Amino acid sequence: MPHEPQPQPFDEFDAEAVRTWSSLAVAALGRARADIDAINVYPVADADTGTNLYLTAESADRALGAAGAAGLVPAVQAWAHGALIGARGNSGTILAQLLRGVADGLGDTPGDRGPGRLLAHALTRAAQEAYQAVAHPVEGTMLTVAAAAARAAEAAGAAAGTAAEVARAAYDGASAALADTPRQLAELGRAGVVDAGGCGLVAVLGALWQALSGQEPEAAAVGGPAAAPAVQRPAPCGAVEEPDGPAYEVLYLLEAAEPAVARLRERLDGLGDSLVVVGGDGLWNVHVHVDDPGAAVEAGVEAGRPYRIRITHFGDERRRRTPAERAQRAVVAVVPGEGLAALCGEAGATTVLSPPGAAPDADGLAAAIRRAHAREVVLLTGGPDQRAAAHAAAERARADGVRVAVIPTRSAVQGLAALAVHDPEGSFDEDVVAMTSAAGATRYAELAVAERKSFTSAGICQAGDVLGLIDGDVAVIGSALAETAEAVLARMLGSGGELVTLVLGPDAPDALAERLEAYVQHGHLAVDTVTYQGGRHSAPLLIGVE
Repeated sequence: MPHEPQPQPFDEFDAEAVRTWSSLAVAALGRARADIDAINVYPVADADTGTNLYLTAESADRALGAAGAAGLVPAVQAWAHGALIGARGNSGTILAQLLRGVADGLGDTPGDRGPGRLLAHALTRAAQEAYQAVAHPVEGTMLTVAAAAARAAEAAGAAAGTAAEVARAAYDGASAALADTPRQLAELGRAGVVDAGGCGLVAVLGALWQALSGQEPEAAAVGGPAAAPAVQRPAPCGAVEEPDGPAYEVLYLLEAAEPAVARLRERLDGLGDSLVVVGGDGLWNVHVHVDDPGAAVEAGVEAGRPYRIRITHFGDERRRRTPAERAQRAVVAVVPGEGLAALCGEAGATTVLSPPGAAPDADGLAAAIRRAHAREVVLLTGGPDQRAAAHAAAERARADGVRVAVIPTRSAVQGLAALAVHDPEGSFDEDVVAMTSAAGATRYAELAVAERKSFTSAGICQAGDVLGLIDGDVAVIGSALAETAEAVLARMLGSGGELVTLVLGPDAPDALAERLEAYVQHGHLAVDTVTYQGGRHSAPLLIGVE
């Protein structure tokens, strides 16, 4: 967390005030993130709103610092851009648009307005743009809090208030609106909490007032002083109803023209909910909850160039847990296909989907560890390209008091082997050793189709050839999936084995599993075979031999 400055009162709302506001906002969200996570109920009870807001504000602050000396409008534009490229989750995406709205409001305001009216107009523009960015705005949320802050700021600005007075009015208006959110949104009322995103916004507005006045807001449980009476953690017995919503959160940055983004909004709106598209000038941040993440990414490809794609599976643990309900131990597994995600979820793991070209980063893995909500976590990486991100996420979790062990599985079949011997009732060290041993004792193979002619460790392959990779290296080149799979199995079973695991991709023929099971049984009577469906995004065939 960056060093928290000791602010002095500012007579003007200028670039230096914005830099102080940004630093104070990061500090305030850092203090409140755990409490905000704990009351995260809507739109998905995944306990990460506080963290998403903090990471978004941190990204914005870095960009503002990198901008160096600049005038008011360029400084806020840099701040908003940093939030846009680093936005996390539904709340972080909305925060990014609020900051962009502040920048737009400052840019279109006549120069003869005083600092108070200037700030009031900027906050009003921010609320308007945030509402426009959300496909289906819901009252009782962060948007409601932003609108209330803007109304209060406009009233203070119209009364010729100073910038500090306008900031205080916005803060008080937001706090009052936050306290009323449980009466506006049924999910909040049932849980006995205020809106988590609104809490974060109150903290950000409290930082604004502090930057302009030099006065520190009184301490509160979550989100600021005026909100304190309304913010309560739910009682352990107050379980939240499990939402009947999409299973995946999809986020990506998108380079696209505005007409293409308008069509993208319509396409994504038909695929899921919680749709927020923010940005402009050719760069957008897209957030949506869907059941078909592949279709959401494909829609982005049709609109322009999506990148920094992050796909998170909410899993079966969608209901909110309080700290008293924290599990002793959990497993977090990175998996390449939706079928594998469902399979690991049924086994009790918190899953992170990692389709080709969209491997989760440290932030995504850290969020999954938080969703697992356990004192001890075993993290199965799913591939060698995940190791650095996994260790970074583990370090973050350890800083929060969670004991984390990373098992560097190189394939989903090794993860399945580790999960099969997982013993949540045994000691942590013994469980990790057993899971690591099971993964290490599993040889793995993957069948893929060559996209172009190239040189491999097994010779030259042509586009369209079937490649059999054993332990990461090309060992067999064939012309058909079944024959190549049999050749791979022959090599793998040549050194022995007790169990063969087959994970079929979505396009694998129905008869493939039967043929391979018969092949194993014919040549290796003592070897058992189990077959799973990998689902969308899975490789054509994964093979594990234990």
